Amino acid sequence: MNTPTKASITVSLIEALFAVILGNLAYFFVGPSFHLPRHRPFQLDWGLVVDFWLCVVAYGLIRTARKWK
Repeated sequence: MNTPTKASITVSLIEALFAVILGNLAYFFVGPSFHLPRHRPFQLDWGLVVDFWLCVVAYGLIRTARKWK
Protein backbone atom coordinates (compact mmCIF):
# COMPACT_ATOMS: atom_id res chain seq x y z
CA MET A 1 0.00 0.00 0.00
CA ASN A 2 1.32 3.42 -0.94
CA THR A 3 1.46 5.84 1.92
CA PRO A 4 1.37 9.51 1.00
CA THR A 5 4.52 11.46 1.64
CA LYS A 6 4.67 14.88 3.21
CA ALA A 7 5.60 16.38 -0.17
CA SER A 8 2.64 14.78 -1.98
CA ILE A 9 0.24 15.99 0.70
CA THR A 10 1.65 19.51 0.42
CA VAL A 11 1.27 19.45 -3.37
CA SER A 12 -2.33 18.26 -3.05
CA LEU A 13 -3.14 21.03 -0.58
CA ILE A 14 -1.59 23.65 -2.87
CA GLU A 15 -3.57 22.29 -5.83
CA ALA A 16 -6.78 22.47 -3.79
CA LEU A 17 -5.99 26.02 -2.65
CA PHE A 18 -5.37 27.17 -6.23
CA ALA A 19 -8.58 25.45 -7.34
CA VAL A 20 -10.61 27.31 -4.72
CA ILE A 21 -8.97 30.62 -5.64
CA LEU A 22 -9.46 30.08 -9.39
CA GLY A 23 -13.04 28.87 -8.93
CA ASN A 24 -13.93 31.87 -6.78
CA LEU A 25 -12.29 34.25 -9.26
CA ALA A 26 -14.29 32.67 -12.07
CA TYR A 27 -17.47 33.03 -10.01
CA PHE A 28 -16.60 36.66 -9.22
CA PHE A 29 -16.32 37.52 -12.92
CA VAL A 30 -19.04 35.22 -14.34
CA GLY A 31 -21.44 35.11 -11.39
CA PRO A 32 -23.22 38.41 -12.03
CA SER A 33 -24.32 37.18 -15.47
CA PHE A 34 -26.26 34.33 -13.79
CA HIS A 35 -28.63 36.80 -12.03
CA LEU A 36 -28.81 34.64 -8.91
CA PRO A 37 -30.67 35.86 -5.81
CA ARG A 38 -28.70 37.36 -2.95
CA HIS A 39 -27.08 34.80 -0.63
CA ARG A 40 -28.45 34.35 2.88
CA PRO A 41 -25.94 33.12 5.48
CA PHE A 42 -26.06 29.45 6.52
CA GLN A 43 -28.40 28.47 3.70
CA LEU A 44 -27.67 26.46 0.57
CA ASP A 45 -28.50 28.32 -2.63
CA TRP A 46 -27.70 28.17 -6.34
CA GLY A 47 -24.81 30.62 -5.97
CA LEU A 48 -23.00 28.26 -3.62
CA VAL A 49 -23.69 25.32 -5.92
CA VAL A 50 -22.32 27.19 -8.95
CA ASP A 51 -19.29 28.41 -6.98
CA PHE A 52 -18.56 24.88 -5.74
CA TRP A 53 -18.93 23.49 -9.26
CA LEU A 54 -16.47 26.07 -10.65
CA CYS A 55 -13.96 25.11 -7.94
CA VAL A 56 -14.34 21.42 -8.80
CA VAL A 57 -13.82 22.17 -12.49
CA ALA A 58 -10.72 24.22 -11.67
CA TYR A 59 -9.37 21.35 -9.54
CA GLY A 60 -10.00 18.90 -12.36
CA LEU A 61 -8.20 21.15 -14.84
CA ILE A 62 -5.22 21.53 -12.51
CA ARG A 63 -4.99 17.76 -11.94
CA THR A 64 -5.29 17.08 -15.68
CA ALA A 65 -2.61 19.64 -16.52
CA ARG A 66 -0.25 18.06 -13.97
CA LYS A 67 -0.75 14.59 -15.44
CA TRP A 68 0.06 15.87 -18.96
CA LYS A 69 3.32 17.35 -17.69
